[in-house]
Amino acid sequence: MTGSVATAFDKPETANFYQDAAQITGKLKPTDPLYLFCPDTLQTRAKRFLTHFPGTVSYAVKANPEVRVLETLAATGLQNFDVASLDEVRRVSEYCPGSILHYNNPIKAEEAVAESYLRYGVRSFALDEMSELEKIHRCTGGDPDVTYTVRFKLEHAGAAYDFGSKFGATEDYAVELLQAIEKIGGRPALTFHPGSQCTDPQMYERYLEAASRILSRAGVKPAFINVGGGFPEYYQDTSIPALEEYFSVISSSMDKYFDSDIPLICEPGRGMVASSVSLLARVIHVRDCGKSVFVNDGVYGGMQEQSLVDICLPVRAWREGEALIATESNYHVFGPTCDPVDRLSKSTALPKELRTGDYIEFGLLGAYGSATTTTFNGFSSCTYVNVLDSTEFLQD
Repeated sequence: MTGSVATAFDKPETANFYQDAAQITGKLKPTDPLYLFCPDTLQTRAKRFLTHFPGTVSYAVKANPEVRVLETLAATGLQNFDVASLDEVRRVSEYCPGSILHYNNPIKAEEAVAESYLRYGVRSFALDEMSELEKIHRCTGGDPDVTYTVRFKLEHAGAAYDFGSKFGATEDYAVELLQAIEKIGGRPALTFHPGSQCTDPQMYERYLEAASRILSRAGVKPAFINVGGGFPEYYQDTSIPALEEYFSVISSSMDKYFDSDIPLICEPGRGMVASSVSLLARVIHVRDCGKSVFVNDGVYGGMQEQSLVDICLPVRAWREGEALIATESNYHVFGPTCDPVDRLSKSTALPKELRTGDYIEFGLLGAYGSATTTTFNGFSSCTYVNVLDSTEFLQD
């Protein structure tokens, strides 16, 4: 790594690369939670998207805004970023200068639209109702170079989060919005989101078919179609198609439903960054029963998502730099706070006779891990170190 990426790698308290979790648990022996970031893993995943997705790849910053993640992606060749707040606009502008920002939160404060446009050069904004369209138009002075991306929704299941419960216009309303954008001289575009951890590639075809209907009825040619995120990760006990199958369905659907070439964008978050980070938590107590383990991070820290959706993280345990073999399947893992909800919802397979000072490493926490932490009860979960090897947690 060279240039700005090397600068980012020098920022943590432990500045240099470690080989892997074995070296960290054997030599560093941290007493606080650590996020183990593997830039090679992230670069490999980013190159997979950049090489095989039939369009532009835009990273969803909300999944993980860690500076080293942003700079690694930029160094890999990714130039577009999906931002959802003014803070994310500022952050990407600072650490990835020259990037193209798509402010794709459909609801934004007026001052956020104005500052992102005037100070940071943002020219792409999402919306799902007329008042937001008017807000963007007002804050950007009617600039004809601004892209107004209409977000629509469909009724569906099969994802960890249903974004349609909060965002998205109906097909009829999307037609009205597109026509209104063209009337004021803006650049219309269209977007959707099939839902986080979407396990069915055909969902993208369903949305693209609807996009074709909407654009035909509106009589406008879009600047682009953004197929959103939703690309899933291989959590334990899940069976999902390979990324390339999603890309193939998207490509064939574009050929099927659209006569002319329309630029495509995707905005992966979880599918881009989850596999590049694991969370190393230290065992701080084992109850006398031997089956209840307390660790120094939990659902108020890097594992908040485990209390919200039905996903199961891969785990492995360490003692003095040596991996321990999981032999018991019914451990209950609790976080360090005094709150009773601070526990993993599922029993966890761990080695027999774990003891205080051992470590449990939770994989696939590059997305919605450190990004969603709190400081409840005075506990903190935010420190990153860099590792060269994370291959044992990779499954595809």
